[in-house]
Amino acid sequence: MTEPSGAPISGGAADHNGHSPDARGGEDVRLDNDAATIDALRARIAELEDRWRRAAADLDNVRKRSARDAVTQRADERNRVTAALLPVLDNLDLALEHADADPQSVIAGVRAVRDQAADALAALGFARDDDTGVPFDPARHEAVAVVNDPAAAPGTIVRVVRPGYGDGDHQLRPASVVVSSGVGDGR
Repeated sequence: MTEPSGAPISGGAADHNGHSPDARGGEDVRLDNDAATIDALRARIAELEDRWRRAAADLDNVRKRSARDAVTQRADERNRVTAALLPVLDNLDLALEHADADPQSVIAGVRAVRDQAADALAALGFARDDDTGVPFDPARHEAVAVVNDPAAAPGTIVRVVRPGYGDGDHQLRPASVVVSSGVGDGR
């Protein structure tokens, strides 16, 4: 800045060209700021503030859009799962209508509905896990009992009490199994 007389304002002595030592100890800084420079700096500040406000508004819009999209995706997924299970419910209703029929045909119908439900879960990425004779895997199985089975290798699943569904990170539940101990089976 300059005084009304045009002399530079500074805390220290200025030379005859209007330069003063920089407060940081660096090179001299010209202290007589003209109106054009001040107006240019104000315009630049206004431009940066405008860009900052627009960026903040864009970020807020992205956040709101993401929240709306998440709600929509959850609803779509719920609808997809429900649509996959509706035929199972329809077939259970049909089975109940024929409850007075031959018991063997009712049993066959219930098995078919169970298979349909297992197929629907598999299509959703949760295949049924009810294999026997395979090694026990604590990531896929939950041991509910250990038995002495001479016909099975130690640590082998001899019976599935409750099937598991899914695999790895996408497991709904592990299979509840009975495992062979291998003790006293002559191996």
